[in-house]
Amino acid sequence: MHARPSRAVSLLVTSVALAGLLIPGAVAQPGEDDPAPGPEALAPVVVDPAEIPAEPPVQPARPAAGDLFGADCDIEIDGSLVTAHCHNGYPETDLIRLHVECDRWWDVDGDGAAVAVGPAGRVELTSRCWKEVRTAWVSHERPGRRDADRLR
Repeated sequence: MHARPSRAVSLLVTSVALAGLLIPGAVAQPGEDDPAPGPEALAPVVVDPAEIPAEPPVQPARPAAGDLFGADCDIEIDGSLVTAHCHNGYPETDLIRLHVECDRWWDVDGDGAAVAVGPAGRVELTSRCWKEVRTAWVSHERPGRRDADRLR
């Protein structure tokens, strides 16, 4: 569900690189009225650097290894049933909760209990409304944060 900026940047860089490789070939193609070139007509193509597309935006600096946190969750809504499939690809445990907001005013919204997902762990969370679901999301929390909040 969450799009990562690195995927978008990778796609942009790939398209710019492919365009840079294809543009010189497209420019060197003979026109319809031109005769087919022979071996003597194959001269190197000169590319003006000013014509090359601008570089993609600089990717933001990656966070320190200790800051990488949070399970990746995909949420499916099927009628009144909500299912979240989560996978924690980081070396720190993530406490996740499934939150469901129901569409009808009389339908009770649900905030699930926190479930610990360890490193490389997978979990499936489910909840439901009586009728339609308005929205659903997963919240993430580091273990021990609740204890620190209680002491304040």
